[in-house]
Amino acid sequence: MAEGRRSTPKCNPEVRIGNYIIGETLGVGTFGKVKVGIHKSTGVQVAVKIVNRDKIKALDVAGKLRREILNLWLFRHPHIIKLYQVISTPTDIFMIMEYVSGGELFDFIVKSGRLSEKEARKFFQQIISGVAYCHRHKVVHRDLKPENLLLDSNQNVKIADFGLSNIMQDGEFLRTSCGSPNYAAPEVISGKLYAGPEVDVWSCGVILYALLCGTLPFDDEHIPTLFKKIKAGYFHLPETLSAGVRDLLRRMITVDPIKRATIEEIRRHPWFSIDLPSHLFPQERDEDASIIDKEAVYEVCQACNATEREVFAALLNNDPSDQLSVAYHLIIDNKRFGSVLNPEEVNNFYVATGIDSISSSTTPSVVTTNTSSSPPGSSPHAQTGAGSSGRSQSLSPNYANNGGIGLKNRGLSPTRPHPERMPDGPPLSRTLDPMGDSLVMTILIAFMQRICNKP
Repeated sequence: MAEGRRSTPKCNPEVRIGNYIIGETLGVGTFGKVKVGIHKSTGVQVAVKIVNRDKIKALDVAGKLRREILNLWLFRHPHIIKLYQVISTPTDIFMIMEYVSGGELFDFIVKSGRLSEKEARKFFQQIISGVAYCHRHKVVHRDLKPENLLLDSNQNVKIADFGLSNIMQDGEFLRTSCGSPNYAAPEVISGKLYAGPEVDVWSCGVILYALLCGTLPFDDEHIPTLFKKIKAGYFHLPETLSAGVRDLLRRMITVDPIKRATIEEIRRHPWFSIDLPSHLFPQERDEDASIIDKEAVYEVCQACNATEREVFAALLNNDPSDQLSVAYHLIIDNKRFGSVLNPEEVNNFYVATGIDSISSSTTPSVVTTNTSSSPPGSSPHAQTGAGSSGRSQSLSPNYANNGGIGLKNRGLSPTRPHPERMPDGPPLSRTLDPMGDSLVMTILIAFMQRICNKP
């Protein structure tokens, strides 16, 4: 009798890119997919957003990708998702990002239903802190919704998906209609001109309503009817809510953008101020406005290849859109966020990240390889992020008309601390701000034009 044929088990080859081992898929979106990645040397998990070049060209979304990379690269805030590295290959672009384990705020609301005002306020304060940081640096998100708000293992909010964001210029108005209809401001769906920050305020108001009520203030499967409801601005406020939060919701979800509350007014609102952690809005000391930080100037010079005279001139001209001025104020903000926390808070919330090797280069952490599956054995810029395990990083919603939020169909400065929570794992002896102080707008734009094949 012939011997039976022995079946050979299939082995999935290990896929690597740069200094990362690529694992399971977390989510699939229009422009690519998100996979879990593991930094080979430290074992720390990251999220790897993989965008196919052919899809970028076919869908004409090079600008969207460029905006997301540029904004995430510039930002370093405890409640904004971190971008650590971009790896470019002939076929794909890999965005190495922070990996959070708590899933989307959307799922948390669906699972928990309406939250207590105390619990909702904690989330809302963190969201407003992150949005205020964006606006201070001239960026409007334009697509704020619970699906783009991720939670870490300690249920702290991380703002994600800056693909629809836009850079504000003084005196400039925007007209683009974008974002999710349920969270979009009336002026956005009407195609009217808008300055920018006020549309994020409206979206934040809708998010706060969803947190407190477990439903949306404006909802309808028929989009034209939904738009009529949004433009009318009428919504039900349950009597079970306190007078303070009802007042705040009315001021935020106001049809007239001129009468709508500003971020600063939200910060000063009595309901918002209850139990407000000091680190969310570090206070700028009076002397900070008139004293120039020489160390920050030096870091800008190193990052932007500029002279001290050029940096001082940019600061004295008081032009908020000047690249050197932007870099300087980002560094100052980062120092403020890092200095207001006491040691216990640093250990429990903003633990510094680290890696096994740090490049002395001051240029952004960008790696260009010639193959998507067989990168060089080591990368001089290989960096890692925080997080432990998680779910979807960025998916779009499908709402059911059930009176609530419907369930969805899932589809370098090595000495400065970085406000990032690390998972339990091997000890890391060195600290690193993942993006260093490489805030060079011109270099980033030039790089993105090259890797996105956009002239």
